[in-house]
Amino acid sequence: MNVYVVLSCSTTVLSRAIRWATGAEFTHAALALDPDLEHMFSFGRRRAGNPFVGCFKRERIDDELYRRMPVLPGAVIEVPVTAQQRDVVGAQVARFVLDSGAYSYNHAGLVGRGSESSTRFVCSEFVYHVLRSAGVCDLGVPRWKVSPQMLLRVPGDMVFRGDLKRYRPLTLDGTRVRMAA
Repeated sequence: MNVYVVLSCSTTVLSRAIRWATGAEFTHAALALDPDLEHMFSFGRRRAGNPFVGCFKRERIDDELYRRMPVLPGAVIEVPVTAQQRDVVGAQVARFVLDSGAYSYNHAGLVGRGSESSTRFVCSEFVYHVLRSAGVCDLGVPRWKVSPQMLLRVPGDMVFRGDLKRYRPLTLDGTRVRMAA
């Protein structure tokens, strides 16, 4: 069993500012529950044009924000989990989905300041919180200090690096070709 950490770096003003300030290759993180990235969740902007109103949301590579970009640099890390860990990850994500209105964006965390709040998250903080709660990994730092770049240290295999718009999961036979049923 696996879950997937999806890292990206868009061309938005906010993403470029974060990249300039940190030198990081990746400025956004999401957690996917499937290799197709159909069930991918994170904290991010509520609307494509406004980076300052953030929320918990389900994300897609073909969302309005990403559709505007000709290329979406990113990486996909396949993280092995036990059945029990997968259940905890799923339950955590379900709790966020069901109570999404109770959560908000951690603006202070965006600039590396903050504290661990039970209701405020940035993207990487959410991914790390869920993985750590499930016993998948511990990076040894408070969750509000975890950046997308730090998630490269999550134990797993980088199964993709490049333009996320071209991402296709590997099939059982090791190719990226899907067979008709």
